[in-house]
Amino acid sequence: MEEAVSDGVAEQRERLMESLRIYGGHYADLSRRFATWLGLHSTDATAVLEIAAAEERGTPLSPARLSERISLSTGATTALLNRLEAAGHITRAREHSDRRIVTLRSGAHIQERADEFFGPLADRLDTAMSHYPPQFLEQVEAFMADLNTTMGNHLTEQDAVAPRSLRSPAEVMP
Repeated sequence: MEEAVSDGVAEQRERLMESLRIYGGHYADLSRRFATWLGLHSTDATAVLEIAAAEERGTPLSPARLSERISLSTGATTALLNRLEAAGHITRAREHSDRRIVTLRSGAHIQERADEFFGPLADRLDTAMSHYPPQFLEQVEAFMADLNTTMGNHLTEQDAVAPRSLRSPAEVMP
């Protein structure tokens, strides 16, 4: 009896992980579609989204932090930022008391375009979540926080032991 319950839990965990993989795939597909919609390369659109999301959280990115977030070398990130700045999608500012620190900001139209593209989905997701009681959503939030922490810790540990050839370009650059 205990083994059957254990198997049921294992199967449930497998189903949950598969659902998370599917969600991740949908998110990646949506990001690619956003890039196409903006007329940008997917890496450029990812960078724009990272910059805008960091601004929304109140923690704007530096070029070095963006480089880490999107796994590009510093040189490739500089070229990407030059393209995005020339197109008016982002600005670089020296807002910090240490004038050497550059802060990345999204262009005024980016948030408007992102809201236009993602707004209908945000409404649908809000409607889907509205069917669940706040206590359940708190549990899901805690569950996701645990998974994200576990994944982040695993990646950090891998970075510490990974051979140089397996590291992202941003990590390999001196």
